Formats: sequence, structure tokens, C-alpha cells
Amino acid sequence: MADAGLPTGWEVRHSNSKNLPYFFNGASKESRWEPPEGTDVEKLKVYMAQNTRKPEGKIRAAHLLVKHKESRRPSSWKQQNITRTKEEAISILKGHEARIRSGEISLGDLAQTESDCSSAKKHGDLGPFGKGEMQKEFEEVAFALEPGQLSNVVETASGVHLIERLE
Repeated sequence: MADAGLPTGWEVRHSNSKNLPYFFNGASKESRWEPPEGTDVEKLKVYMAQNTRKPEGKIRAAHLLVKHKESRRPSSWKQQNITRTKEEAISILKGHEARIRSGEISLGDLAQTESDCSSAKKHGDLGPFGKGEMQKEFEEVAFALEPGQLSNVVETASGVHLIERLE
């Protein structure tokens, strides 16, 4: 492994929940977002530039999810028991789609308040993913989009989505 410029015992790890690197000391079990004292910042910059590239064959997308009562888990960070119908969810999502396509608001900004997915706090960003990692219907649409392109309504077992391919 390349020299990350970290003090002895420290390593760079990746947080799946925040999709960000963090620093971990195996001996003390301490973890932190900021580099530990004694880090060679210039070496760390080089290491991060060389080791945080998007994995081969993966894309990056953001989405806005609206769940309904038939979703496989009809609850979210916003609402404990989701009771809307699939038709109501599609109608809500089409309203969001119109606002995004008109340029009034971005998918990422709207996802922060309106998405039923926990990725809302990351502007809907799901981070890099490859084939076989997402539900089939979602994956097929996401991989077919060009970067910057927005999907139409996509139905999966999780609910209904708008997907924006980021990379």
C-alpha cells in the first residue's frame, strides 16, 4: 500500500454511510474525520488523489425516492408509516420531476427534503455502484442514462424514483 503520510498505526478507511474517507487507528480503535496529528498533509493529498478514484465499471447516480404503502418497507426517515397509494406516489414524483426539468430546483436539493431514502442527507447521492448492486429496474435505467441526464419515473420494490446519473 502506498504511503498515505499518516502516523504509525493510522489508516484511511471509507465510510459507506457517508461515502467519505475517514481515519482509523487499529491499536486504539479511534476513528476520526480529520487527519490525525503528525500527518504529512502533502503525502496524504497524493495518496487520496491516487486512491479515491471511481472503481472500474461503476457509475455514480443520485435519486429521489417516494415510497408508497406497497413498498417493501413502507417507512422512512420522514414518516414512520407510509400510507399513500402507488398512484399518489407517482403523482408526487411527477410534480418533483416538473420542478427539476423546469430548472426551478435540482434533484439533489429536492432530495434533501422530499426523498424517502436515507441518501437524502447526501443530496440523494448513492455513491459509485456497479452492475448487480442495485435493484434490476433501477440499475437498467441508471446505466442507460448519460451523465447529467434525468430519468422518467422508475418503479422498483422500494417505491418510485427519479434518477440522475452523476458520473
